[in-house]
Amino acid sequence: MKMKAAVVWEKDGDFKLQDVELADPKATEVLVRVVGAGVCHTDATARDQTIPIQLPGIFGHEGAGIVEKVGDAVRDVKVGDRVVLTFYTCGHCPTCRSGRPTGCDNYGPVNFSGRHSDFTHRHSVDGQEISSFFAQSSFAEYAVVDENACVVIKDEDVDIGLLGPLGCGLMTGAGAVANCMKPTVGSSIVVFGCGGVGLAAVMMAKVVGCSTIIGVDAVPSRLEMAKELGCTHVINGKEVEDIAGRIREITGGGADYSLDTSAAIPLMTAAINCLRVYGTAVVVGTSGDKVVPVVMQDMIMGKGRTLKGCIEGDADPKTFIPTLVSLYKQGRFPFDKLIVEYPFEQINQAFEDSKSGKTIKPVLRMAKA
Repeated sequence: MKMKAAVVWEKDGDFKLQDVELADPKATEVLVRVVGAGVCHTDATARDQTIPIQLPGIFGHEGAGIVEKVGDAVRDVKVGDRVVLTFYTCGHCPTCRSGRPTGCDNYGPVNFSGRHSDFTHRHSVDGQEISSFFAQSSFAEYAVVDENACVVIKDEDVDIGLLGPLGCGLMTGAGAVANCMKPTVGSSIVVFGCGGVGLAAVMMAKVVGCSTIIGVDAVPSRLEMAKELGCTHVINGKEVEDIAGRIREITGGGADYSLDTSAAIPLMTAAINCLRVYGTAVVVGTSGDKVVPVVMQDMIMGKGRTLKGCIEGDADPKTFIPTLVSLYKQGRFPFDKLIVEYPFEQINQAFEDSKSGKTIKPVLRMAKA
């Protein structure tokens, strides 16, 4: 079928809306009419080739929409279902079977290969194959996705077009707190980077009962939003020379938990140094910088601290995303405050506004539900 999609043809290039041929869904796949798609930093890193997806490619991995066709072997999704699209998992490797699909053996080989689970393409332009992203490519009017990457949303009173960011960025931030840290009530947490991922962590920290929640960022408007969403303290990283020292001062010796979403070496270091004895630092950010901070004896071992990586919030999307929707309906996870909607045609502007910090979480609108 013919559809409009945003194609990137060269490194650092613009997204170009054009006609693309989309193949029919295969046995375990579904065709989704995309209603909305979140703009994520990971899309930008792939476009700019920090993540070396073969170009030309169609990005987008936070889609949401309506199922219009299903393959012969699809069992859990039906035509008409409202779905949030998320990362591909195989469902049968040891890690998937253990209930932790974020560690799927096929997570990297499929989501970042530019192909679908059978390692073939679904998109083409004038016969030229186009790479996909997360086996989804939701910067398009339609997406072909494996049913394992579809989360059915049964809440009919929620705008499906807003829910795409739950499929990656917001799930990552919220899950880093709820699933990786598992903080006790009354504990303290610091979030480095108050973009979409970081502010999802702030909201979840409030939900689980953290008493001291500190947000660190360099954009004043983001810090204001952080306070509105639950931060008890905020720190402007451009104005405070010793961020870790300031955090130890606020917390009376150091925070129990910290989350780095920035992947900036100075902030990753501060995320470790701001902790009290036996504190835990969780890292979710990605960048092209392959240099890592030297973990000195007095940073980790001497303090009994833990440094932990976290993939997609260590979440099972099938259960965690509906939980986030439920919290949203209760007013306890108001992620819509982060969102600014853009018409699909303004995709390049949406990325510019995300990069500058003007918009915390852009969402592209392809169609009405």
